[in-house]
Amino acid sequence: MENNNLNMHNNSIDEINIRELFQTIWKGKITIFGITLLSSILAVLFSLSLPNIYQSEAILSPVGAEVGSKKNSNIGGLASLAGINLSSQPAGNSIKAMEKVRTLSFFEDYILPNIFLPNLMAVDSWDSDTNKISYNENVYNEKTKTWNEIPSAQESYDEFKDIMSFTQDYDTGFVSVSVRHQSPNIAKDWVDLIVNQINYFFRMNDKKEANLSIDFLNKQISKTSYTEIKQVIAQLLQNKVQQLTLIEANEFYVFSYLDPPAAMEDREEPNRVSICFLGFIFGVLLGLLIVITRQYIITKEHY
Repeated sequence: MENNNLNMHNNSIDEINIRELFQTIWKGKITIFGITLLSSILAVLFSLSLPNIYQSEAILSPVGAEVGSKKNSNIGGLASLAGINLSSQPAGNSIKAMEKVRTLSFFEDYILPNIFLPNLMAVDSWDSDTNKISYNENVYNEKTKTWNEIPSAQESYDEFKDIMSFTQDYDTGFVSVSVRHQSPNIAKDWVDLIVNQINYFFRMNDKKEANLSIDFLNKQISKTSYTEIKQVIAQLLQNKVQQLTLIEANEFYVFSYLDPPAAMEDREEPNRVSICFLGFIFGVLLGLLIVITRQYIITKEHY
């Protein structure tokens, strides 16, 4: 009997506490409304102050063709001993490209000379109607074409890394390269630039290697007097010349486009609806916290 009375007493206290809580919230509704309104307005203003960011993305397919035939395997051992690679494209070129494109040296030698640096380091806004970029005058003066402080290669590289993504789906083998920028046209152009330059880098490297191998083999074939060795070197030489021909012919040497980049009309960020919603929720919670805390302090002082 005593336990039943105790439970009824506890339930009554809970009901009173909940009733008092709702009464407190109702009394402070104007405060809650005001704080929520202010927070929502600030969230809207903040979201509108953020620039639109557009993303251009390309899906790439690694090019894995190799030059040669079964005959290559018979002389591959001799070629490897001489430090000569018979394949037109090493199997790891796409993997090496994934790492190379992220390096400072690649950015300095192949990206930085081919971009207008203020478009990376000093953009203030982009006008979609005129397709014109405005620059932050505190960083770069467009009229005088001068920098307040010229960005270093490292600073430019760090900024480029933040807006560029280069990833591979290991299930399909396809590679995704994307760039985010306030101008969708620049984002597209820079994706094209990355793909073209990575193909160019590896094509030139393999071309240099092939020419060195051809020079080496020509010297060796003139030195030897053994017919069998001359035949083997001639076969190696033929393979290298064939490889060099294919290197010159391949526009897309490491990666080819499965889906080329485009200048997107829809922005990637910011998500202004989410920002405004979070601002509203924050305002409600902050208002409730202030009203309940104020009532708690008043109650404590009263007792």
